[in-house]
Amino acid sequence: MSIPAPDNVKQAPSDSVKTPSGLAYITVQGGSGDSKPSAHSEVKVHYTGWMTNGEMFDSSVVRGEPISFPLDGVIPGWTEGVQTMVVGEKKRFWIPGDLAYGDQPTRPGMPYGTLVFDVELLSFKEPPPPPQVPDDVAAAPTEATVSESGLAYRVLQSGEGDKRPAASANVTVHYTGWMTNGEMFDSSVMRGEPTSFPLNRVIPGWTEGVQTMVIGEKKRFWIPADLAYGDKPTRPGMPYGTLVFDVELISIR
Repeated sequence: MSIPAPDNVKQAPSDSVKTPSGLAYITVQGGSGDSKPSAHSEVKVHYTGWMTNGEMFDSSVVRGEPISFPLDGVIPGWTEGVQTMVVGEKKRFWIPGDLAYGDQPTRPGMPYGTLVFDVELLSFKEPPPPPQVPDDVAAAPTEATVSESGLAYRVLQSGEGDKRPAASANVTVHYTGWMTNGEMFDSSVMRGEPTSFPLNRVIPGWTEGVQTMVIGEKKRFWIPADLAYGDKPTRPGMPYGTLVFDVELISIR
């Protein structure tokens, strides 16, 4: 099934709103209220996308299921455009290549150039405020426990019982991670959903540290670079050096 391209798919009409970035849009259907998502909101939308030659390349409408995502985790044209919308509103966006996937195809079947999207905003929610940067993020305090590997930790919240996970266990945790300059790089707390994983398939500092915990316990770990991702960033945005994690162990199986 394919949804026919709009009559104006080739270019934005003269009455469209054009932003300094080059994004253009028109309102196709009005919404309700005046509350708009922020760049960090979790949004739920229905959408269809075409290239300017009229070729449809993606559609949640065709799949029959809306999609949810953090608005700061998509192409810049979406991040900017959806922030102009209210719930129930439907807009058509003309997104230039530099705000989408570029002007040349990066792989077969990948859309390129100016892309046209019809987007309907179904709902959105704001993430919780980011966890406060620890006062001792720069270095482990003198009262921290330090293991032979160099891992340091202290207890923030007591747990229950004496059962601790083995290295092969699957665990569910909430966590937040910072670099020692106070920059937060990841947080399940911000996403509002704990994460589960086999304990022997994460960085060595996690494998060692979470094995010291009982259910309900929360600890702060200072993980040296050789037990994490190394002293140098391996790709843009990747944390490096000593990393600090607040980890709460929710369950073990």
